[in-house]
Amino acid sequence: MKPLLERHGDRLIGVLSPILLLIVWELLVRFHWISAQFFPAPSSIAVTFVKLARTGDLWLNVGVSLRRLLLGFIIGGVPGLLLGIVMGLSRPIRLFIEPLIASTYPIPKSALLPLVLLIFGLGESSKIAMVAMGVFYPVIMNTVTGVLQISKIYFDVGTNFGAGRWKTFRTIALPGAAPFIITGVKLGIGMGLILISIAEMVGADSGLGYMIWNAWQLMDVETMYVGLFMIAFLGFVFTLLLDEIERWLLPWRAA
Repeated sequence: MKPLLERHGDRLIGVLSPILLLIVWELLVRFHWISAQFFPAPSSIAVTFVKLARTGDLWLNVGVSLRRLLLGFIIGGVPGLLLGIVMGLSRPIRLFIEPLIASTYPIPKSALLPLVLLIFGLGESSKIAMVAMGVFYPVIMNTVTGVLQISKIYFDVGTNFGAGRWKTFRTIALPGAAPFIITGVKLGIGMGLILISIAEMVGADSGLGYMIWNAWQLMDVETMYVGLFMIAFLGFVFTLLLDEIERWLLPWRAA
């Protein structure tokens, strides 16, 4: 029993905290310490969740948002990863691109939504572009940091053994920066979920953001909370999956 708790204790604690929060929330509503009009009880939200799940509306919106998130993540994350490693390996390229990253990163991505809509229209492209922008910056910045923190001796050893650029990229830079890359991916997914929700509130007829905004317009508070909970749940699941991937790829960090 003890070894089992030692192996899975961190996971159990991570699952326990949201459950405790929901229990406290339920009790606060039951004892009328907070308004059920604005903060409906989790049990009431669960009833609405079951109803939406049975009709299929919930899964339709979840599937649409996940598809947009995945495409945006690929379009923004892969270039961010590759360019980040190149910037970490090449000082001239880093000096050339870093000012562009530093000057555009602070711009709130949600403030760019009107421009994105102007360029890409109200279709799928604008939603995917918003996610791509949100994912790009955390991935590239963490990747550059990860490559720069690799000790120079590893690159010297690679050079002495005749490693070319591709081999240095594949066997030294990518594995050495992996912990920072995974952190960037986690941050990117979180930002992607935020931005896809915002983008779907404007000019969309599907997706979790649309579901939340439409529920607000109809004053259907329980449905609105179902959408919010689904976004929170997706973020929680993605974090757990990435933690497991990190433990598998980088077992020494879990020790």
